Amino acid sequence: MIPVLLGGAALVLGAAGLILMRLRRRPGVRRDAPTVVTRRQGGLGERIAAVFGGSVGAESWTALEEALLAADVGVVTAFALVDATRAHGVKDAADARRVVRAEMVAAFGSTDRSLRLEGEPAVVVVVGVNGSGKTTTIAKLAALLTARGHRVLLGSADTFRAAAADQLRLWGERLGVEVVSGSAGADPASVAHDALAAARARGHGVLIVDTAGRLHDKRNLMDELRKIVGVLGRDGTGPSEVLLVIDGTTGQNGLAQARAFSAAVGVTGVVIAKLDGTARGGIALAVERELGLPIKLIGVGEDPGDLRDFVPGEFVDSLLEGW
Repeated sequence: MIPVLLGGAALVLGAAGLILMRLRRRPGVRRDAPTVVTRRQGGLGERIAAVFGGSVGAESWTALEEALLAADVGVVTAFALVDATRAHGVKDAADARRVVRAEMVAAFGSTDRSLRLEGEPAVVVVVGVNGSGKTTTIAKLAALLTARGHRVLLGSADTFRAAAADQLRLWGERLGVEVVSGSAGADPASVAHDALAAARARGHGVLIVDTAGRLHDKRNLMDELRKIVGVLGRDGTGPSEVLLVIDGTTGQNGLAQARAFSAAVGVTGVVIAKLDGTARGGIALAVERELGLPIKLIGVGEDPGDLRDFVPGEFVDSLLEGW
């Protein structure tokens, strides 16, 4: 397995080195071909359409790799997709699209993507770095579950950022969902415990717990998250889900986040947020293929109803739109 480095510069250099090694060992491709991907306008589908606009040759595979990397598919996943597509011996653009689509869908596998809502109440802990769209995603998840007939309570265990509790309370008022929060600077695990007790006492079927989102490489944050999960699991059940929210525009840093949070608290599923018209979105492929974490939900807008179940075929079709 190829390690993913946390530093942005190191990640870029690592990716460039992998591409250079790839080009050196592939026959018929110039060794001095560019290794830095220019992020052009247009989606992945439009870029790939340009790749296969003419005849299919050695240059097509280099260009396909570049298009996939520009969409944040990731080095390892991009190379695997190109190898699998090339092995089919595609001859024209129509054949290439069929094979690329099939290989992308296959990369997601047949994983169960349903939310596990077990327990009385079911407990969903939501983690992610600041700015990922975590608190807004929690509100959307509350709206989604409420629409499906669940009685939801929100626990605001992000006590280090005062705006987080205020934001969650505003969403709660808007959605008609109760919120349990603590004072600024209170122990987050204590707030989570109080929220669980309130959910049981008031007959709520689902408790969704917000958590702090300082940088994912900060040890004290990970210790804090482990404590929250531990408190919620004292009765032997533990959270039904630990969902990681990743900003769909964050690029390969999303992989580093996923690795860190998963190692700390055992992430069970991923929500890709901010997948609007400007998001590249290929990070979903990298997360699934390289980390084995299922994408369960995607956020496609700012409204409460803009959280959708993740359907691989539909997602791939949206990535390839324009081809």
